[in-house]
Amino acid sequence: MLSSNEIVAQVVSFLLLLFLLRTFFWKKILKVLDARRERIAADFAKIQDMQAQASQLKTDLEAKLSSIEETARQEIHEAREEAKKISEEAKKKANEEAQEIIETARTNIKFEMDKAKQELKDQIIDLTIKATEDIIQEKLTADNDKKLIEDFLRRVEKGNE
Repeated sequence: MLSSNEIVAQVVSFLLLLFLLRTFFWKKILKVLDARRERIAADFAKIQDMQAQASQLKTDLEAKLSSIEETARQEIHEAREEAKKISEEAKKKANEEAQEIIETARTNIKFEMDKAKQELKDQIIDLTIKATEDIIQEKLTADNDKKLIEDFLRRVEKGNE
């Protein structure tokens, strides 16, 4: 156990040490603590400023992103409309070309039909003349040939209708 002299000596030593610290080091320690407190407060204020800037930047970026998304949606919509327009124009052009091809084919068919009819008429005329010559056994005159052929063709055309 400690004796009362030792306790008194320790208390006196402690008070002497406290007096010396307060006299020589107390102001320096308080200055260091104040400087640290100020630095922490400044750092805290800087952090709050940075958080506010980050929050503002986040808001700005979200607004820009929203704007970009809206622009992208609009451009996609416009591209779809343009694609529809181009598709419709291509269909219309294809239909027009098909109609032209059909009309050309009809014209060609009509021409070929008329040509075939004419060739058939010419062959019938030749055969008729030969048959008539064989029957009559003599050559007919050009006027008589023409009249007979025209009559025959009228009858043939009436029969085709």
